[in-house]
Amino acid sequence: MRKAVVAIVGRPNVGKSTIFNRLVGERISIVEDIPGVTRDRIYSQAEWLNTNFNLIDTGGIEIGDEPLLIQMRQQAEIAIDEADVIIFIVNAKEGITAADEEVAKLLYKSSKPVVLAVNKVDNPEMRDEIYEYYSLGFGEPFPISGAHGLGLGDLLDEVVTHFPQFEQESHDEDTIYFSLIGRPNVGKSSLVNALLNEERVIVSDIEGTTRDAIDTHLNKDGQDYVIIDTAGMRKRGKVYESTEKYSVLRALRAIERSDVVLVLIDAETGIREQDKKIAGYAHDAGRSIVIVVNKWDAIETDEKTMKEFEEKIRAHFQFLDYAPIVFLSAKTKKRLHTLLPMVQLASENHAKRIPTNVLNDVIMDAIAMNPTPTLKGRKLKVLYGTQVAVKPPAFVIFVNEPELMHFSYERFLENKIRDAFGFVGTPIKIFARRRS
Repeated sequence: MRKAVVAIVGRPNVGKSTIFNRLVGERISIVEDIPGVTRDRIYSQAEWLNTNFNLIDTGGIEIGDEPLLIQMRQQAEIAIDEADVIIFIVNAKEGITAADEEVAKLLYKSSKPVVLAVNKVDNPEMRDEIYEYYSLGFGEPFPISGAHGLGLGDLLDEVVTHFPQFEQESHDEDTIYFSLIGRPNVGKSSLVNALLNEERVIVSDIEGTTRDAIDTHLNKDGQDYVIIDTAGMRKRGKVYESTEKYSVLRALRAIERSDVVLVLIDAETGIREQDKKIAGYAHDAGRSIVIVVNKWDAIETDEKTMKEFEEKIRAHFQFLDYAPIVFLSAKTKKRLHTLLPMVQLASENHAKRIPTNVLNDVIMDAIAMNPTPTLKGRKLKVLYGTQVAVKPPAFVIFVNEPELMHFSYERFLENKIRDAFGFVGTPIKIFARRRS
């Protein structure tokens, strides 16, 4: 089911990144007391009262002709358009500024629920000074302190009341849902058309021409698929950005609904840092992954080219060592026939269950081959293991002392489980637990 999206907006230097970090529980945004230091939207997931949601930290919104300020305004406009609820941050120590009023005008046009937060209310005496903010027209202002974590509970209580009610998506167990994610212009729409053998999706060399996420049904060799084509970020005629970062939020939404995620890489332009960031979202979400190198027809190849390119991918995507790599051309349909069988294999492995007795045979054989480690005179004892979840497969290994399970030995057990049962295309998770 789709998660609500909350955007934090406001002019520069009102404490948006500090509040973002508080809400997600870690230091993701750079925090520095210089206006405009957060130049990119930052996305993460947060949770309040057992409700998960996606959170966007925007650059500031400022009215002016400077390129940086124009860019941050555009980024904030994107966040406003994509958000279900907006947290508007102002600074209690500076009062209402002309820039705050300009931001408010921008928010009026959005017709989105807006919750006003007055930041830097660091002591109780300052709470009486927030009433002027009623004049901004967003109802009751919530006094908070991002630096000290004060008032955030009351703020989030109000935010979640504005979340839309999303319908539970029907998901046929036999149907494989897969999404295509990647930088703009890597050929996502072209690949969809090639799979469908028709011009179902508009294809253009202009970056960002896909306007919304598109679900397309496909039946191949008796297997039903739903293809989720992640969109570019141009909506309603607006040209938001010319950078490669605008696929992230839509990719997050598509990943949430997918069994398998295809991470597309452009064979012509090669691997870029943004490819790794986008793939990291799919990995963190525990989805099965297939790496697809598109436009393979556009480069000169010999008997070594594919192997060398695969070695580059493995070096850059070490966290995706389980993901198979498919080389193809959506344009010429060269090697296209290799893709769907790999998608099906990854999906099957993502949902695979291993009987407990068979799993423990493999674990005990692994321990016999490589005995458990000893730390400060204490030896790790592995008692037994069992699978506790699928999508992705998760295993609990019961031991005498969980702290003795070094990550290297956990990795060794994971490799042995993979050797025995495959799990091509899917991450697997291992948890060490003390037997109660």
